[in-house]
Amino acid sequence: MQKVFLVDNGSLRATSTLNLRRVAAALTERTGTEVEPVSLLHSNKVPAADLGGEAAKTFGPAATRWAREGVDDFLILPFFFGPSRALTEYIPERVRTLQEHFPNVRVRVAPSLVDPLGPTDLRLAHLLRDGVEGAKGGMERPAVALVDHGSPIPEVTAVRNGLAGQLSVLLGDTVSRVVGCSMERRDGDAYRFNEPLLERLLDVPGFRDGEVIISMLFLSPGRHAGAEGDVATICREAEARNPGLRTVMTHLAGEHGGIVEILADRLNQGLHGERVLLEQTPDQLTPALS
Repeated sequence: MQKVFLVDNGSLRATSTLNLRRVAAALTERTGTEVEPVSLLHSNKVPAADLGGEAAKTFGPAATRWAREGVDDFLILPFFFGPSRALTEYIPERVRTLQEHFPNVRVRVAPSLVDPLGPTDLRLAHLLRDGVEGAKGGMERPAVALVDHGSPIPEVTAVRNGLAGQLSVLLGDTVSRVVGCSMERRDGDAYRFNEPLLERLLDVPGFRDGEVIISMLFLSPGRHAGAEGDVATICREAEARNPGLRTVMTHLAGEHGGIVEILADRLNQGLHGERVLLEQTPDQLTPALS
């Protein structure tokens, strides 16, 4: 028996779980394959009353419950932009624990939304362009800051920077520039690849003295990307420092309906073995080779 999980990192905010459920339901309807929304961490601490009376599910308990009911083949569909350590390290650790009790279980991880080893795919950049154009209103050639959370993994930041380049090409001369940036980063030179930080970018010429669209490379609203989240706070504080600055935030990339089409392709790749990020059988963990 097989089970498909749509997996995000998880959040203590109900809005994040509700968005994951919305996307999973849309993907189920789009593909005809039942997709269950599951977080890796945190979401099980959200009161069920804030989630329509249904508590959020996390990966370990959900996989254990299904394994007890006879499921021996799990496909994990990442609700992640790139190859986060949550996918390449945390999930394998949890799967090894699961396999100690259910030795016949097999787990595969489909490619993330941006597949660095796959063919060029501009769909996510098009979703970001839609967000910028929707936020632009009457602005004339605003600057664009494509902001993500920030990551300790260079490969994840490379995904953002690649999207910034694609977005710049798609927007052309309708904007003055597009710069990829991080909401936050870890201390130390080893993590300088996350630079520039959004708060610093909004203080430099070309940003601090004009209109700036904040393109939100986030999947679900929560502590960072909500209406009163960390990114909004950074923007308000930058405007207070720089009277000539005006910022407008786009909708989140994960709230665009087109995200379901990308996930449908990743689901198809995983189901048919065309591409997987990882495959973990009881005796080995195999990186994707195709």
